[in-house]
Amino acid sequence: MHERRSTQGLNEAAALGMIFEGTATATGAHFFSVLVESLARALGTYGAWVTEYLPEPRRLRALAFWLGGEWVHGYEHLIDGTPCQAVVEGARLVHYPEKVLELFPHEADLRAMGAASYMGVPLLDTDGRVLGHLAVIDRRPMPEDPRALSVFRIFAARASAELQRIRAEGELREREEKLARLVDSAMDAILELDPDLRISRVNPAAEKVFRCPTGSLAGRPVSDLLTPESYRRLRQLVERLDSDPAGERAVWIPGSFTARCGEGTEFPAEATLSRFELRGRTFHTLILRNVNDRVEAEYRIRALTSEAEYLREELKALHNFDRIIGQSEALLRTLREVDQVAETDATVLLLGETGTGKELVARAVHAASRRHDRPFIKVNCAAIPTTLIESEFFGHEKGAFTGATARREGRFRLADGGTIFLDEIGELPLDVQAKLLRVLQEGEFEAVGSSRTQKVDVRVLAATNRDLERAAAEGEFRPDLYYRLNVFPMRVPPLRERGDDVVLLAAAFARRCAQRMGRTIEPLSDAAARRLKAYGWPGNVRELENVIERAVITARDGRLDLSGLLPEPAAAEAAASRQESVGARPDAVLTQQDLEALERQNLRRALEASGWRVAGERGAAKLLGMNPSTLSSRMKALGIRRPQTA
Repeated sequence: MHERRSTQGLNEAAALGMIFEGTATATGAHFFSVLVESLARALGTYGAWVTEYLPEPRRLRALAFWLGGEWVHGYEHLIDGTPCQAVVEGARLVHYPEKVLELFPHEADLRAMGAASYMGVPLLDTDGRVLGHLAVIDRRPMPEDPRALSVFRIFAARASAELQRIRAEGELREREEKLARLVDSAMDAILELDPDLRISRVNPAAEKVFRCPTGSLAGRPVSDLLTPESYRRLRQLVERLDSDPAGERAVWIPGSFTARCGEGTEFPAEATLSRFELRGRTFHTLILRNVNDRVEAEYRIRALTSEAEYLREELKALHNFDRIIGQSEALLRTLREVDQVAETDATVLLLGETGTGKELVARAVHAASRRHDRPFIKVNCAAIPTTLIESEFFGHEKGAFTGATARREGRFRLADGGTIFLDEIGELPLDVQAKLLRVLQEGEFEAVGSSRTQKVDVRVLAATNRDLERAAAEGEFRPDLYYRLNVFPMRVPPLRERGDDVVLLAAAFARRCAQRMGRTIEPLSDAAARRLKAYGWPGNVRELENVIERAVITARDGRLDLSGLLPEPAAAEAAASRQESVGARPDAVLTQQDLEALERQNLRRALEASGWRVAGERGAAKLLGMNPSTLSSRMKALGIRRPQTA
């Protein structure tokens, strides 16, 4: 009779650490190998494997199979008559805690493995389609254990995310190949111009448009193909584009433009001129065609280019999920909330200080949601000029305002079917807040300059380091929008609440930075670890990463030296400890350093409460009863600076 296996000693945090650290740098086949080996070790099972499902032959093909401490290569089998059949056909977790051979007496592979128990879970896409499955077997009974099931589901989520990433990567390659074929088959003449406005590349259509072999065009000045007047106009437009802001470096040239064929004949043309940079050099693309036929091919090029661009963003989203490092209870609580809310379409409001990683948490929610194969569109509300926010959100029509030379889709249209992440939502102007509320409630909007209502299906994730409830009470933020955003609030913990995570993060940053610089770094010393944990990290993870990068740059003989890189340990904490040690007596004496630390702490609290406004009715100076100029001087003297936005 088999010995019953116990999972009472399962360390869920250690198992999560295996996932995040064991697979942090792995991708593709190596990722799946690391994953299944880590799963078998975490659950203490005899074997583990991950497969992809081939629907037509009804077969499972192993991507990685770890059995009895060894790898099984090239494993593939029919699902019929196996425990995997219920997993695939039912699209559900299946667990046979014991006597699996009695339930499947004709399954020769299970008998050869000596299996006594089995557990499998499907890997699903957003439509519920089975992509594959993750399974473990053991030669002992495998009793049900909620902790083991939780770990198993987390491993399955990671396997599913990687399988989705691989398929998205393949789709991206296919899109790019289609784009290349489309450019080569376009009716427009597409000319790439180098910094001297000489032709560096052309597409096959240029031969027909200019009536000369394509090989004879490369290296020629573009002035050979234009009339003198049109070439002067082109030069003026190039100079204008070079001075325009990034993102607006494209212009449409209407039909008064005149091109010249190889034999000298001329024809009226319309063209698109755009500017781009490659390896520090400036290039221009001139897309030129006769006035009679241009719209369809150009539209298809833009559409495919946009799809390829946002597929890249999706790949980044899947990669960024691996960057969440830590084992503290505060972080694990946040990750559990991610798991709870991800599969819903609920609006999530991420709250936390600057630099805590709110965007990474938002990407984790998207990656684990049913929308993970659709775009993840990020908008930094604080970085967009007030006059352009509505256009960025909802798009605009050609001619809607000065500089609107072409119709442009907004971020909400690009995120249709996917997720939009509104970072620094508290910085939105009130008039835009009203229009955003309509999108959240009705799922509809009008582009700038258009009367046509557009419908979208977008999940909204928002983030802020401000107290929105207080801002709403003071009239600086719409209360109805606040309550609409605050469906599922999630607090991202600051680094000072994450205990030993600061050491794990520092070690990961040091390895990554050293690898990038081609250096070898020794592990963090105990003294360095203690100093990292003693510091308060007002800039959180972003500040930690910057400090570690400086430490790697200044390291000697591979040893990190933090002296001079971190401010002195908070004297305020030392003063507080000193007061406790003397029983907080009224006669307890504080040093000058203690007093400065307490003043620094009090000023920072006032600045944070006022959203870092110094002057004004709601400014920190008003709260402190100080003159604004005096407060500014004290901030400079005490080294208090406003943190960078998250």
